[in-house]
Amino acid sequence: MREIDVSRITDAVERMCISSNQRIPPDVKKALNLARRREDGPIARTILDRMMENAELALSTHVPVCQDTGMACVFLEIGQEVHFTGGNLYDAVNEGVRRGYTGGYLRKSVEADPVRRRNTGDNTPAMITMDLVPGDRVKLTVAPKGFGSENMSALKMLKPAEGVEGIVEFILKTVEEAGPNPCPPVIVGVGIGGNFDHVALLAKKALLRPVDVRNPDPYYAALEEDLLERINTLGIGPQGFGGRTTALGVNIETLPTHIAGMPCAVNLSCHVTRHETEVI
Repeated sequence: MREIDVSRITDAVERMCISSNQRIPPDVKKALNLARRREDGPIARTILDRMMENAELALSTHVPVCQDTGMACVFLEIGQEVHFTGGNLYDAVNEGVRRGYTGGYLRKSVEADPVRRRNTGDNTPAMITMDLVPGDRVKLTVAPKGFGSENMSALKMLKPAEGVEGIVEFILKTVEEAGPNPCPPVIVGVGIGGNFDHVALLAKKALLRPVDVRNPDPYYAALEEDLLERINTLGIGPQGFGGRTTALGVNIETLPTHIAGMPCAVNLSCHVTRHETEVI
């Protein structure tokens, strides 16, 4: 049994809340560069240029890459041989978010009550997901999620008879109806299977996979490529001004499901799909 003091979790979360808001992941930066080379419209090219310039300025000047510094989504893969000491793990994660968003001068966007609307003032609580895995390590991922794109996400309980055609139609409709609202070019996280609650989480986890890494199942890898091609023919383009780049990537994750259902969720993310991972 390996003991880990929860203060290490707090320190890591604090660090990653700040750094993930100041940089876009390397795979996203690479995808933007490839998109820029493919674009032939002057407006689309200019917008992609500004996006890349913005990313470089954020990194060099240590300021957020976007004014919406997101709701902190924190994923922990906890080895079953780990024993936490020094306090409550949930409290430790939220303390890291509190310190990161306060000390990093990041926008606090969390409301304590969804209807009565009172800001918590420190961007807590985080949305925390924990999974138990073999081993004695903790894999910690911080993914600040802005709500311009989150608000455009969707879930549908499809019938098995609708088949893959129904899945494709639902995904394309979700992206098309979102239009410019999620600040395209977007990354499309797709969950298929499981049940009502698990499929939404699956779609969000799909956004954590690099956009240049395909699903290991050749069937779903081909579906990802097909969907990306179809989405990019919608003509929405960067920031909704038209062009060949509506999406930078489509990532699909799946789970087994019930014989009577075929849940599908789409979690959209803007081009600054921020996330960082550390292993403790």
